[in-house]
Amino acid sequence: MAKKALILDPSEYDLNRVIADIEEIRRYNPQRYEMEQLTAIVYEDPERGICVGYKDLGPDEFWIRGHMPGMPIMPGVIMCEAAAQLASYYTKKYKLMDAEMIGFAGLEDVRFRGVVRPGERFVIVAKMLRVRATLMSCQFQCFVRENLVCEGVIKGIPLPVESLRSGT
Repeated sequence: MAKKALILDPSEYDLNRVIADIEEIRRYNPQRYEMEQLTAIVYEDPERGICVGYKDLGPDEFWIRGHMPGMPIMPGVIMCEAAAQLASYYTKKYKLMDAEMIGFAGLEDVRFRGVVRPGERFVIVAKMLRVRATLMSCQFQCFVRENLVCEGVIKGIPLPVESLRSGT
């Protein structure tokens, strides 16, 4: 079987060289508390549209108690949420869309290839594929150490923040 093509060779980024910590991420992403799925950003390449970030999984993640009892593993939907948050951070930081907030628009070709456990570092590599005023798409690959555990394409749309706040 052919080896999977990587978005970015791991030798091109350093997980110990944080360029955006949680406070910087919060400038761009609205998620807080248990829904924050990024710990740090370690690589950005605006010319190639690539970003790398990670989430350090602690012993108190909200999903540990119930997914799965006695053998906690990170839910696939949370893996996709982490990728979405990385794509949103990058899109907003580089003003690729005129949007106060970016929401999920869809997922394509998502595959889960391994398990992720508490205590591990979940690394996400994302590459912008297409950005328009009303839709962005981004390829992502997620790793634990050198192992590919999740991949796919995520899509995002600008959310109508004012109408959501007012309930209309």
